[in-house]
Amino acid sequence: MKLFGTDGIRGRANEYPMVPEVVLKVGKAVGKIFSNRGKSRGMIVIGKDTRVSCYMFEAALVAGICSMGADAYLLGPMPTPGISFITENMRADAGIVISASHNPYHDNGIKIFNEEGMKLTEELERRIEELVAGEDIAGSAEKVGKAYRIEDAVGRYIVHLKQCFPKGETLDGIRIVVDCANGATYKVAPLVFSELGADVIAINCSPNGYNINDNCGAVYPEGMAKKVVESGAHLGVAFDGDGDRAIFADETGTVIDGDDVLAICGVEMKREGMLNNDVVVSTVAAGKGLEVSLSREGIRLERSPVGDRFVYEKMLETGAFLGGEPSGHVIFRHFVKTGDGIVTALRLLWVMKATGKGLSQLREERVLKFPKAEISIPVKKKVPFESIPLGELVNRVSREVEGIGGRVLVRYSGTENKLRIMVEGEDGDRVNYYAQILAEEARKELG
Repeated sequence: MKLFGTDGIRGRANEYPMVPEVVLKVGKAVGKIFSNRGKSRGMIVIGKDTRVSCYMFEAALVAGICSMGADAYLLGPMPTPGISFITENMRADAGIVISASHNPYHDNGIKIFNEEGMKLTEELERRIEELVAGEDIAGSAEKVGKAYRIEDAVGRYIVHLKQCFPKGETLDGIRIVVDCANGATYKVAPLVFSELGADVIAINCSPNGYNINDNCGAVYPEGMAKKVVESGAHLGVAFDGDGDRAIFADETGTVIDGDDVLAICGVEMKREGMLNNDVVVSTVAAGKGLEVSLSREGIRLERSPVGDRFVYEKMLETGAFLGGEPSGHVIFRHFVKTGDGIVTALRLLWVMKATGKGLSQLREERVLKFPKAEISIPVKKKVPFESIPLGELVNRVSREVEGIGGRVLVRYSGTENKLRIMVEGEDGDRVNYYAQILAEEARKELG
């Protein structure tokens, strides 16, 4: 049984594996694994985003955890990085997030953190999968846990977030558009920026269980960018449904992605002596422009597999204090152990304050872009494309694209049934041409 992808368990609600019966077993497995750590009873924190199916999965997890004699502490709707922080802050044994991140409302998922607020190792994921696939785990009548609601979790998290911005500094005079995607940041994000003194224009902050990520947020930043221009804001930020990623727009409405943030912040961190080893980590999906932008400042780019867990592992390996993904997951290791969209926004604002420059000027000075074409192909099944004619076409196109100073990346999504195609190089017309050739073949063989 393979439940975990690159970012936890994910699927359509009420379809395997995201059915209450499986989630109940996941709760039991987590209760069993994380309850024997020297305490009288295990302590498992549970948070969620705003999609309607979170209610039934929260109930299933609580039942499973309590049946194993552990206690469940319910945080309610809260960003994924907030659950990571609260897990460590409360000295809990584990933390669970019910969320499908940037996916539509009809999907949902489970992410799990260890006691340090870090994503689980592959070994622990396998142990959970084995317990879920095996015979039902039995608890006892003598040892049943309880469920508690934690009322001050949002306040604790806000205090932590404000500590990620320099003490004594404010955001007075800054107007910012904040798009919360009708998701988990809808309470926290506007409060953080306004408490720091910013003039906040909050949009998509009215979740109803069904409108999370619905043509808004980090996956659809166009509305946020338009609002920035209309309102005369200095910048805008769009979070995804669970708040672990952020996409920005400068004052001209130009969209700023994770690569751009790494370039802008990486250069400033080096100048401030905060970068360590002159290295930044991103994934194989990071653009060539990021690599060139950093290298001309004497900064090395290290690449990891896609997924912020792998980014963090590479950061620990290389000693890097900054890492992330083009999608907007960015990890500032001075402050967090996983992607946090609000922290990313605060650190980008720090660069603007430290330099006295607007976001468009920082983008022009520090970010180099190569033409890039990205296409996602829905697939019925994730057949290894190396074993079908598409694999040979990928190799042939890769050789040709490398001849124009570019590269090709073809991979399956770890969270959706999609094939991701990315082609980049110096010639935009040829980049688009090669991407369309690959997409046409992929649709024919896998669509």
